[in-house]
Amino acid sequence: MKVMTNTRPGQLARMRGFSLVTGIFLLVVLSALGAFMVIFTGLQQNTVQNDVLGVRAYYAARAGINWAMYRALDPDNTIAPGAAAFAPCPAPVAPATVSLTGLGGSLAPFTVQLSCSLSSATEANREIRVYEITATACNQGSCVVSPAVPPTGYVERRVVVTVAKCKDPTAPAPRFACGP
Repeated sequence: MKVMTNTRPGQLARMRGFSLVTGIFLLVVLSALGAFMVIFTGLQQNTVQNDVLGVRAYYAARAGINWAMYRALDPDNTIAPGAAAFAPCPAPVAPATVSLTGLGGSLAPFTVQLSCSLSSATEANREIRVYEITATACNQGSCVVSPAVPPTGYVERRVVVTVAKCKDPTAPAPRFACGP
């Protein structure tokens, strides 16, 4: 008994390499997709790592700002006691800076550089000092990057705060605080 097929005699010879071409094409497409996933995952990990470093740098700068604000505002009047005495800038006047070291925990690898500018005014009998404090935190030994392109992994955050302290010589000691 003879089996009948719908193929012509030369058609089988032409269809033999089709599955090989399809298999190679699928292998190439799946390999490219896998390589893309590996590259994308690596880039995503670097981005997350830089974000975490950026947050840590921000909090290191905030720690520097908090330290400098406490020194400038002198809430207990221990740095500059008296009715007319004010605390000096907690950092040198810009462009000079002072570096804070010894931060603990996850902020330990960061350097914080502080600068301060000071202005004063008198209103009636009240003396007012205004401090502008800048804290720059980075994960290098120095936060001033000389080349235009920073090194790989370099993170820097800057926080600027303006605070004022008022002293009234006619107010009760020891704080000589200005009234409402």
